Amino acid sequence: MAEEYDEEFGELGLVIGDFNIPSRASDLPPQFKELLVPNKVQYVFCTGNVGNRETTDWLKTLSGNTHIVKGDFDETKEIPETKIIQIGSWKLALLHGHQIVPAGDDETLYTFLREMEADVLVTGHTGIAKVSAVEKKYIINPGSVTGSFNGTQSSIPSFLILEFKKEKIQVFIYTFDGEVKIDKQELPFQK
Repeated sequence: MAEEYDEEFGELGLVIGDFNIPSRASDLPPQFKELLVPNKVQYVFCTGNVGNRETTDWLKTLSGNTHIVKGDFDETKEIPETKIIQIGSWKLALLHGHQIVPAGDDETLYTFLREMEADVLVTGHTGIAKVSAVEKKYIINPGSVTGSFNGTQSSIPSFLILEFKKEKIQVFIYTFDGEVKIDKQELPFQK
């Protein structure tokens, strides 16, 4: 029975970033805060630019397995620039993305992904939620959870939920533009 359950329901990971609290936004949309509560996901992957200790502490309450990388506006020294996380057969590289020039460029991101020898690159910085397939690898960007990304141009607030299964990742893209909307994509495992 446990094998059937594991195949039916995979482990869940929240992908979130570019809060920029309090410098560019006061908080997440309340509709997102209602959804993001402790013990609903097994992992949290944060692409950085959290903004303050209170928000970092809140993120850590969501899962005992929280991974955060440093964004270009994060001042704390103890957060790494990159991180590798293994989840089942999937190897993820976590990066804020300000290190990539030009910002958000799939070719440059793919080069970084190959260098990290990972299957999936989780990156932020652009403020735009996006899921791309390049060769047999994937680039995932949760966008900005507050809708604020560069101080002059706003985006639609967004975050992602990943459901890890043995042979695929289900990606649920949550956006808020007056109401919460959810889109879904499937990423098959390819070696």
